[in-house]
Amino acid sequence: MKRPKLAGVFLFVGCLLAYLMFVKRHYTSTKPEAYRLPPHQLPAAAAAAAGRSFQYGIMFDAGSTGTRVHIFKFQTENKEAPTLAHETFRAIKPGLSAYADDPEKCTAGIVELLEVAKSSVPPSLWTITPVVLKATAGLRLLPGEKAKHLLDKVRALFLESPFLSRDDSVSIMDGTDEGISAWITVNFLTGEKSTLSVCVCVSVYCVCLSVCLSVCLSVCSYLGLGLMSARLAVLGGVDASPLGGSSELVSPCLAPEYSGRWEQADIVYTVRGQKAGEPVYEACLTKVEKVLYRKVMKASEAADVEFYAFSYYYDRAVDLGVIEEKTGGTIQLSDYTDAAKRVCSGLSVSPLQSPFLCLDLVYISVLLQELGFPPHKHFKLARTIHQVETSWALGATFHHIQSLKRH
Repeated sequence: MKRPKLAGVFLFVGCLLAYLMFVKRHYTSTKPEAYRLPPHQLPAAAAAAAGRSFQYGIMFDAGSTGTRVHIFKFQTENKEAPTLAHETFRAIKPGLSAYADDPEKCTAGIVELLEVAKSSVPPSLWTITPVVLKATAGLRLLPGEKAKHLLDKVRALFLESPFLSRDDSVSIMDGTDEGISAWITVNFLTGEKSTLSVCVCVSVYCVCLSVCLSVCLSVCSYLGLGLMSARLAVLGGVDASPLGGSSELVSPCLAPEYSGRWEQADIVYTVRGQKAGEPVYEACLTKVEKVLYRKVMKASEAADVEFYAFSYYYDRAVDLGVIEEKTGGTIQLSDYTDAAKRVCSGLSVSPLQSPFLCLDLVYISVLLQELGFPPHKHFKLARTIHQVETSWALGATFHHIQSLKRH
């Protein structure tokens, strides 16, 4: 299995383990419902008398389709491990990468989200509340200089804000760190601190980390195999510039009569279906298998360990009606495969259905098979756990606050 930046990952995990083992003792006696309390504030005197204090952390998630802010309120009691008392969340569109050619235009959106943070954090705590922005897929795909100009603009806005900001408070997040932070979030919210063995599959990474007397780390991250990049590869395009100087892409994964426009990595493509010939599912399957050939390694934990899945695994399950959008649920790998066959076989141009649904489902089913998951494998799909979003944001905020304390 690929272990990118393995030495750095183990250093990160090593620093984390001592804290998590302490948290483990705390959470074995704490009910999950305590992770998100009603958004009320105890009077200062009462809180002090009870030995309670609060700390806040602000995390900006700059993704490819939008920028989201999470304001986390942590509660500590008698110097015990912190619990999550409340989360404030707000999202805006489009993503930062949309302003690649004019970074100044991102100002309004970032300022709007900073105002949300100011209204959520008591003014007396502004100067000691860290504000962080971590960019993911959207900025990873931009040319270096364009990404740098955007990050520099955000960094300047953070320094002008009343919150605690450092030079490293604005950055592009490494895929491995993204995976580990998501794992921390899920284990934090599920209370699985007795074994620390709940795994996650999010976008292009799967993470397992087990802690007993030894450490077993399994992280795999595949840049370029996220859903949007995978669509482009399956359609026959490449990142950064149109293939052969043309921006027209033809694919058997689209309805034969379909023609439309699609934007990816700052390029607008004309995409259309291939003329009827080989059955759509079989033709699309062959195309996807070629894209994924020898690109991923099988995960040894795939068959036996409990996995949570979110990101586009969740979104496509909602599109299929397998789970409710607000509540989530479970899905088998075979459900994705069966749905892919059904959708691709009945493919037609419909304003109510994404033209890429066939492609996405085939890709998901093949990717999970390549990772070693058996057809009967169940995945828990959750957008939130105890009303907190199952993203990497909580785990990354948690780690950032701990790093500030160490320094």
